[in-house]
Amino acid sequence: MRTAQVLFAGIVASLVTHADARAQDRTPDSLFQQQRLIDQKLADERSRRAPIDSLVDFQYGGWFDYYVFHFDDGSQQSRLFQRPGLAVWTRLRLDQGAHEFFARMRLTYNYFKRGDEIDRQQDWVGPNFDRAWYQVDVGRALRLTDPSDPFQFQVRIGRQEVQFGNGYVLDMPLDAVRFDARLRDFRLTGLFAKTIASTPNVDRSPPVQGHSERNFFGVQLTYEGLGDHEPFAYALWNQDHTRERPSAFLQEFDYDSQYFGVGSRGTFARNLHYWTEWVYETGHSFGDGAYIRRDVVDAWAWDVGLEYLFDHEMHPRLAFEYMFASGDRDRQFSPTSAMGGNRNDRSDTSFVGFGFRDTGLSAAPVLSNIHVWRVGASFMPLRRVELFEHFELGTNWFLYYKNRRGAAISDPTADRFSGYVGWEIDTFLNWRLSSDLSWTTRWGVFFPGKAYSDRDTRHFLLSGLTWSF
Repeated sequence: MRTAQVLFAGIVASLVTHADARAQDRTPDSLFQQQRLIDQKLADERSRRAPIDSLVDFQYGGWFDYYVFHFDDGSQQSRLFQRPGLAVWTRLRLDQGAHEFFARMRLTYNYFKRGDEIDRQQDWVGPNFDRAWYQVDVGRALRLTDPSDPFQFQVRIGRQEVQFGNGYVLDMPLDAVRFDARLRDFRLTGLFAKTIASTPNVDRSPPVQGHSERNFFGVQLTYEGLGDHEPFAYALWNQDHTRERPSAFLQEFDYDSQYFGVGSRGTFARNLHYWTEWVYETGHSFGDGAYIRRDVVDAWAWDVGLEYLFDHEMHPRLAFEYMFASGDRDRQFSPTSAMGGNRNDRSDTSFVGFGFRDTGLSAAPVLSNIHVWRVGASFMPLRRVELFEHFELGTNWFLYYKNRRGAAISDPTADRFSGYVGWEIDTFLNWRLSSDLSWTTRWGVFFPGKAYSDRDTRHFLLSGLTWSF
C-alpha cells in the first residue's frame, strides 16, 4: 500500500506541477505551493525506494513455426500432415514482480494430404489464448517494506500449465486458481481448476471423446530442506461433468477419481539425478453398458527414473525410466473408456490419469494397463564448431508389455490377448542455428509384438523450423 500511495502521489505531482523547480527551495506562501512541496518530496521518496524501471517490466515476443508430420496409424498405410503456426505473447511485471500478467495467443493451420484426413482435410485452429493468467506475489510485496519477512505466498489465476508431483497424474493446461505458500522449508500448493472445453477426453467413447468438462481440486506438500532431495505428497480429486454429444441410450460416462501420491526428485550423487512417483487411485466409474450401477476404482501406478550427466564438452547424458500403470482384465476393448470398458464385476483396477510422459513417438501408449521401459542417450558432437555449437543428437529405446495380458491397451489395433506389445526406437535432432532460429527432427519406429495381428512396423516422422522474435 505504501508503494502504491507513493506512486500515486508522484503521478499527481507530475500533473499539477509546471512552475520553476526552484520553488521547492523557497518558503511556501500558499496552500498550493505547500501541497506542491509535499508532492515533490513524496515523488523523490518514490524514486529512491522503487525506481520506475524496477516498478514496471514489460516484455513481448512470439514465434512462427512450420511442422510436417508423416506417420503410420495402424489402420491406414500412412498419413501426411502439415501444420504452420503463429504464437505471440506478452508479460507485464509490476512492483519488482509482486504483480505479473502473462498472455499467449496461438493460431495454427492444419492441412492433411487429400485422402489422409482423420476429420477435416484442412482447418484453422484459433486464434485463442492457450495461456492467460495474473499472479500476485504477496510475500514479495511485503518484502518491499520489510526485507526480513520470510513469508512467501503466491496466487495465480487464469489459464496456465498445472503439474502435481512429477506430472505422472496431472500435467496439463487448465483454467485454474493455484495457491503456493512457503514457510521456511515447507511448500504448500493448493488447486481449484477446470478443464479447457476443447481438451480431448481420456474417455474415447464417441459421445464424449472430443471435449472434456472436469473439475480438479488438490493439495500438495513439498519439503525443500534436504538440499539434494525434494520429497512430496499430494491428494487430487477429479469430478467429471462432461456432457454427452449426442446422448447415449443406456450408457453413462462419468469418471470421478481421487489420487493419493508420494514421491521425490533430486540428486543421489554428483551428476546423477533421479525422480520417482507412486500413486494410488480410487473413485467411481461406469462400465460397459452401465447407466445406473457404478464400479469402484481401485488402481495404482508408479514411475522411477535416473539420468546421468557426463563431465565432457559434448554434454553426453544417459537416462533410464520405468513406468507402470495397472490394468483390468475385464476391460477387453478399452483401458480408459466407458464403452468397451469394465465388464462382469464392480471392481475397476485400470489406472486412468491426466499426466504426461514420453512413451514413444509411434506407439505412444496411454499409461494404463502397461509396463514401459525407456533407455535414452544424447550428446552434442560438434561443440567446437561455432555453427554447430548447439547441435544435439539423441535416441530413446522403449519396451512395452501389458499388465493384464487379456485386457486392452490404448491402441485398439492391439487385438490379440498377448502381453508382449512390442518395442520402439526413437531418434532426434535438435539444432539451434542462431539465437532466434531452431530446427528439430524426430523419427520413431515401432515394432509390434504378439499383441498385434498386423505385425508391420510403424513409422512416425516430424520435422519443423521455429523462428522466434
